[in-house]
Amino acid sequence: MPHDEHDVQPDVQHDLDPLDPLSRAEDDHLRSLTAAEAEGDERAIEAALRPRTLDEVVGQARVREQLGLVLEAARLRERAPDHVLLSGPPGLGKTTLAMIIAAEMSAPLRLTSGPAITHAGDLAAILSGLNEGDVLFVDEIHRMSRPAEEMLYLAMEDFRVDVVIGKGPGATAIPLEIPPFTLVGATTRAGLLPGPLRDRFGFTGHLEFYDPAELDLIVHRSAGLLGVELTAAGAAEIASRSRGTPRIANRLLRRVRDYAQVRADGVVTLEVAHATLDLYEVDALGLDRLDRGVIDVLCRRFGGGPVGVSTLAVAVGEERETVEEVAEPFLVRLGFLARTPRGRIATPAAWAHLGLSAPREGDEGTLFESQ
Repeated sequence: MPHDEHDVQPDVQHDLDPLDPLSRAEDDHLRSLTAAEAEGDERAIEAALRPRTLDEVVGQARVREQLGLVLEAARLRERAPDHVLLSGPPGLGKTTLAMIIAAEMSAPLRLTSGPAITHAGDLAAILSGLNEGDVLFVDEIHRMSRPAEEMLYLAMEDFRVDVVIGKGPGATAIPLEIPPFTLVGATTRAGLLPGPLRDRFGFTGHLEFYDPAELDLIVHRSAGLLGVELTAAGAAEIASRSRGTPRIANRLLRRVRDYAQVRADGVVTLEVAHATLDLYEVDALGLDRLDRGVIDVLCRRFGGGPVGVSTLAVAVGEERETVEEVAEPFLVRLGFLARTPRGRIATPAAWAHLGLSAPREGDEGTLFESQ
């Protein structure tokens, strides 16, 4: 079995490590505080906060109802559920839903990821180890190798794979039967999935960003699990700066908890939440240092654009991929930045957020301070 595939471990320790604000590690953490991806030990922390059933999930009402029908129908027929594709931005609960699917069906869950499946043989090894009714979760399924994708087509539809023995003209394909299983694929870029692969999923659920009220409920739930005392105003402040993403809400909650324990009386109030998030440079809209750096450079140095993303990246001292994949999506969603064929341009909302007035027509590059 490949190293990246493993059974779910239900018992996870909570992370209670304090942060050293003077360390270099802290600086790296600041850059990822509002990142939607989970990194390092955070996956273990998340496991302790995950909902265990569909009824415990906050938000995503339509997907929950649709998925509930799929699972209940499968239970009534005493068959494995149809294959499930979960798409949407990172941090919204795709892995959590995969775990819930396995739990609701009382089935073992196997986890792997698209980048770990580099050859068809890797996938064959995983599939051959499945038992009837198992749930196989493939994260970042759009990053699987093409030979593995082609093998997966047959496995999803006919529950068999053809294992090729030998090379060249003497190669022989030996069919290998696979017990019925349920594949749960997760992707942040559904458009990169080949049509034949998408068509083999019986149910596709697209996860949307959460509204502040839903994030408020998530913050309260997580606070209860972590033993954090907080006020309604403190929870609302964290929720409002979480960029519509539960993973970010939980991460901010842990940092506010640290601040409350070290510099306050342990209770997360509005004042404590505000002071903590200001310290970590997460503003009222959820913009962090990189986000503000991008629009600041775009407005103050380049008159609002258009500017190429590579130029922007150099100006803020980041890699192009970081600006394009981390900062840009949120800035576009807020309406602060627009992508055009000539480059990135700042919208009037971005200028206003910086306390500046956009240049009048014909005055590009000139700044007018707002009153």
